[in-house]
Amino acid sequence: MEKASEFGNQLHVVRHPLVQQKLSAARDAQSSNATFRHLLCEIAMLMAFEITREYPTRPVEVRTPLGIARGAVLESEITLVPILRAGLGMADGVLQLIPQARIGHLGIYRDETSLEPVVYYNKLPPNVADTEVIVIDPMLATGGSCTVAISAVKAAGAARIKLLCLVAAPEGIRHMHAAHPDVAVYTAAVDERLNEHGYIVPGLGDAGDRIFGTE
Repeated sequence: MEKASEFGNQLHVVRHPLVQQKLSAARDAQSSNATFRHLLCEIAMLMAFEITREYPTRPVEVRTPLGIARGAVLESEITLVPILRAGLGMADGVLQLIPQARIGHLGIYRDETSLEPVVYYNKLPPNVADTEVIVIDPMLATGGSCTVAISAVKAAGAARIKLLCLVAAPEGIRHMHAAHPDVAVYTAAVDERLNEHGYIVPGLGDAGDRIFGTE
């Protein structure tokens, strides 16, 4: 896993060969919606290994058929917060690895007048402040939605927050760094730039449309 020096320890780029191979397939415009959904699920599950690597554990004893083994379990509960709607496509993959995780949801749209992101739906677990939180959005483009989502999670009292995305643009990373320098960002790739419409180049298109077949 690579850390980008410009952003200190905030940015983590997952360079695992399997992640990169599956990301290359997901970028392919010829991949079907079903293939794209499957790839995002697999990538998210693989990246979850990295994002949870340093989570604290507590010791436990387990009775095996032959005796007592000393083991470990996660110390805190985990809350996944996908940003609707595209974040749902990656949340399923993380859930395969952490089935005990709870799910919060944040819906965000862009106001046509101010062009600022607005939270229209906010449903978080009541004790989210006591959990490890992973905010999920496949694309960190301008960074507007992600920064607002993290602000909403912080407003609920959460402090241990990480952001999981598939592809990031430099502009979005800088926005995140300025707004939430305490939140680690995990991504599979940092692409070149945003185009005039705010899409990541080369990116992989509109992740939500490709997940749900609404191109």
